[in-house]
Amino acid sequence: MSTTTPVPTRLVTGALSGAAAGIGGGIVFGILMAMMGMLTMIAGLVGASGPVIGLVVHLVISAGIGAGFGVLAPHARLWHLFGYGLLYGLAWWVLGPLVLMPAVLGMPILQLGATALPSLLGHLLYGAVTALVLYGIRHRTAH
Repeated sequence: MSTTTPVPTRLVTGALSGAAAGIGGGIVFGILMAMMGMLTMIAGLVGASGPVIGLVVHLVISAGIGAGFGVLAPHARLWHLFGYGLLYGLAWWVLGPLVLMPAVLGMPILQLGATALPSLLGHLLYGAVTALVLYGIRHRTAH
């Protein structure tokens, strides 16, 4: 009898755990975004307006990005996973608000405006919280 988990099961488990962790990170980052008044711009990604729709869109994106982290992040010690989360947050700061969001909204890409630093800090916070929640999920399900 084998004790290894089949690859499809590991991928699904990683994606689901990561999505849950991403929602946790997204909630924390969403609070920061609400304080900065950024949720209405996020709603614009789906052709809508208003902070509530922006928050829903943000959390869906957070879950998807978290699922990716759950699949990609190795099973590591807490501080290593935390570091991976920070790097993942940094990568999504470049990909999200500097490339993808402006491209979708018809704005110039790779522009560092007044919101660049708060956005960077928010994405780092997202990555850190997502990593911590993922660690907690993995640690809890392993016992």
